[in-house]
Amino acid sequence: MGSEKAKKIKSGNNRTETYAPILEAIKRSAISGGSIQFHIPGHTKGSGILPDFKVLLSKYDAATLDSTDEFESIGTLHPSTGPIKEAQELAAKAFGAKESFFLLNGSSIGNMALALTLIKPNDKVLIGRNCHRSIVTGMIMSSANPIWITPKKHEKYSIWGEIDPQAVKNELEINPDIKLVWITSPTYEGIVSDIKAISDICKYYNIPLIVDEAHGCLWNFSPKLPTSALHLGASAVVHSMHKTGGSFSQSSILHVAKDSIIDIERLKHNLRLLHTTSPSILLLASIDAARAYLESDDGKKLIENAIDNAIYVRNELKDYQNVHVLSNNKDFKIDPTKLFISIDGFTGARLETILKTEFNIEIESTTDYGFLALLNIGNNFDEVKYFVQSIKKIAISNYHDISYMEKLKFMPLLTPIIKMTPREAFYMESEKVSLEDSIGRISSQIIAECPPGIFILVPGELITDAHLPYLRKYKEISVLK
Repeated sequence: MGSEKAKKIKSGNNRTETYAPILEAIKRSAISGGSIQFHIPGHTKGSGILPDFKVLLSKYDAATLDSTDEFESIGTLHPSTGPIKEAQELAAKAFGAKESFFLLNGSSIGNMALALTLIKPNDKVLIGRNCHRSIVTGMIMSSANPIWITPKKHEKYSIWGEIDPQAVKNELEINPDIKLVWITSPTYEGIVSDIKAISDICKYYNIPLIVDEAHGCLWNFSPKLPTSALHLGASAVVHSMHKTGGSFSQSSILHVAKDSIIDIERLKHNLRLLHTTSPSILLLASIDAARAYLESDDGKKLIENAIDNAIYVRNELKDYQNVHVLSNNKDFKIDPTKLFISIDGFTGARLETILKTEFNIEIESTTDYGFLALLNIGNNFDEVKYFVQSIKKIAISNYHDISYMEKLKFMPLLTPIIKMTPREAFYMESEKVSLEDSIGRISSQIIAECPPGIFILVPGELITDAHLPYLRKYKEISVLK
């Protein structure tokens, strides 16, 4: 029925009924019990939510609690007043920031606000090639001239890795007019760059360092996890609280470091410029509740459980010669709660399908050679044990009878051919052409699949044959005329 079902439907008794497809999908999932989740959001069906908040949600329906700021004595988000202001101050204290700002529309809004605050038209900005697409959006909005720095390529897993501090220094020497350094750490798969070394280099050149630490919001609450860039010299950091911290989807925090040179008043202005004027009280409350829970003894215990679960998975799988789990090594450190796993002879897409269809397990994302599973604060040990058993069964079984093979490839580790800045290309006239006819043309659009949101193409870059395996789901591509 497609779009026809979305319209009002006449039943046999002439009663007009309505069809809401998202609502129906949610109901089906709730009735079936859903799948075992090793993906965002980190609260995992509510298991990692502050108990007091969970009681409130169960006692009152969502419609009763739904409101926006300025009402219910909640205060305002922009400028922050009342309980919202107090909640942000508590977050700053918990994470060790000068000031913290609650974000709706995810960390994306924080990245865009930082770009508008720190970048002037045509400023050169040194950016890790594995950045989230929202940072490219920030480049377009601010008219920046991005200089890409390529992280280490880990071909075994088909993923980007850490940024080499020496590579940062080299780029700053080659381009002395670079105004800002912006990197992603941890990577989507948990690889951590040497932020202290990179920060020291940036300070020597008197250039601010911004770190997209979206997937590291648990770090400040356990000494077993990496140290947050907030404490290693970054000027600002974004945390996607909804990804691993237990808040509701699209709720995040932007932190400004205590010794940051960022103009906070200008940052506030840009956050207000970009934010909705009707912020959800439920989303704001979920950020506050997540912060409170992570600070509590019970919340810290959940973090320790997640770390212990990760150790258990790696120990259980270490003797399987055909199973490989990304772990700490001499070259880099990782956030242990991220499990990037490959099994010889399988693509990531095929493993994802087997886990879903055979074991009712949903994972976070895939690459050509493996998949990412998140061990969240909401996952219990029984789920983790079942996950390990499933991986072992796949490792020793013959799954050649499964015909599904995803033709689309993931995460291109390509060196871009840049023809113009993203903003120049974004505002030029464009046209849509077939995928095959796009070769040799210049992209006019950001192409980035979520997850992980790392781009395949940026406006202003040349499309080559090497891009085709990563664009199979697109029948047409927008290119410059």
